[in-house]
Amino acid sequence: MKVSFIADKPATSALAVILVRDGLKAQGAAADYVSASDGQFAKAAKAAFFTGAKGQSFSSFAPVGSKVSRLVAVGVGKDNELDTEMIAAKVTKSLLMTRETSMTLHLGGLGLSPDDAARAAIGVRLAAYRFDNYRTKLPASKKPALKTLKISCDDPAKARASYANFYGPVCDGTVLARDLVNEPPNVIYPKAYAARIKKLEKLGLKVEVFGERRMKTMGMNALIGVGLGSERESQMVVMTWNGGKKGDKPTCLVGKGVTFDTGGISLKPGNGMWDMKGDMGGSAAVVGAMSALAARKAKANVVGIVGLVENMPDGKAQLPGDIITSMSGQTIEVQNTDAEGRLVLADCLHYASTKIKPKAMINLATLTGAVIVALGHEHAAIMSNDDDLAKQLASASETSTEKTWRLPLGPAYDRLIDSPNADMKNIGGRSAGSITAGQFLQRFVGKGIAWAHIDIAGTAMKPSGRHDPRETTFGTGFGARLLNRWIADNYEG
Repeated sequence: MKVSFIADKPATSALAVILVRDGLKAQGAAADYVSASDGQFAKAAKAAFFTGAKGQSFSSFAPVGSKVSRLVAVGVGKDNELDTEMIAAKVTKSLLMTRETSMTLHLGGLGLSPDDAARAAIGVRLAAYRFDNYRTKLPASKKPALKTLKISCDDPAKARASYANFYGPVCDGTVLARDLVNEPPNVIYPKAYAARIKKLEKLGLKVEVFGERRMKTMGMNALIGVGLGSERESQMVVMTWNGGKKGDKPTCLVGKGVTFDTGGISLKPGNGMWDMKGDMGGSAAVVGAMSALAARKAKANVVGIVGLVENMPDGKAQLPGDIITSMSGQTIEVQNTDAEGRLVLADCLHYASTKIKPKAMINLATLTGAVIVALGHEHAAIMSNDDDLAKQLASASETSTEKTWRLPLGPAYDRLIDSPNADMKNIGGRSAGSITAGQFLQRFVGKGIAWAHIDIAGTAMKPSGRHDPRETTFGTGFGARLLNRWIADNYEG
């Protein structure tokens, strides 16, 4: 979609969207449309029972005196602080199949900031997102036609800069993460995924791919063990962005990338198993975030690490009861091969702790079904060993709109994963399933490193029928925006 920011004046063609306050009060170019209609707008609004109240909208052919094809009025009530992203997303969702190819969204005269205008563009783009790559017989009438977006605002130069320098690249990263999650598992498998990440070097990232032979020499048996039943070789990919001061310790982002999860020998039920192509949502968030950091030339040093495996049942597959030695030297009794993501992350976290030695580290994973029981599909769960880091993420969550909620960690939960046969077991029973997974991961975080685990099982993959107009497909791309906001707020000055 082509996005541009223009001065606030009536459009000369296509579809125009105006925001109207309670009592049919319009500002800026929106008022020009109303006055040019010579009373027609007020009559049409009355017929549609439209008063400008929050949540109302109506569409009409352009009134006499206007050069646009159609005028859409959106009520914003008496709000002084407008959520332009959500407003833009809602109106886009309602108009997406109307065959309009161009839209002008008028935000002038409302006292909005350049960031508000930039975020409106994000709302439109996310609401217009579709994943139709493999639909060969989809008629044109079923495809979104919107190709051009103009944001009419009070300070188009600053809005343009805000979009180009932050919001646009971050939206690109979110779209990339969505695409990765939505791809089928015969397209995105470990080596193919690693190859796709390698292409991001064109943005300035350094990308290093580790195969199984190299990982074996480092003792990464926890990660490799998950993929033993697959014919496809496991991979680990390290992405490096050096945009900060030379010599400054980096932050580190770690993602679980199980490109398909059958559950292994602890086989999942067949119904709905196809959704397990999305069990790499944590890695997709990290890849999307790293892509955005490079594209916007973030003034920070950041390393992204993703462990990529396919969990399959086979004669060579890991067995319940196996005891493996992780890269850290700690032993793990594998009681359930469907608790595999924490095994992948264990070696990635230890690698990051010992080789990267970051100042702070965050891992993301579609880790537990238990987190959906606790928080539904509305919030991701945060568990952290550092209160300041948890507060930073809570703030970034509010600003980025990707919602999170903190869950506790503590020694009492640790006892649930102690094993009489090894240093630990990879499941802790039904109680506190998400928290015991966090406790497991914490054992692989280096001493003194501020760390947080974000369980995105409920937010990275969502069922249909959602109320958020920005989330239009199975994969949401959750995490890319949150991570960029966290880095921008805390590590870019």
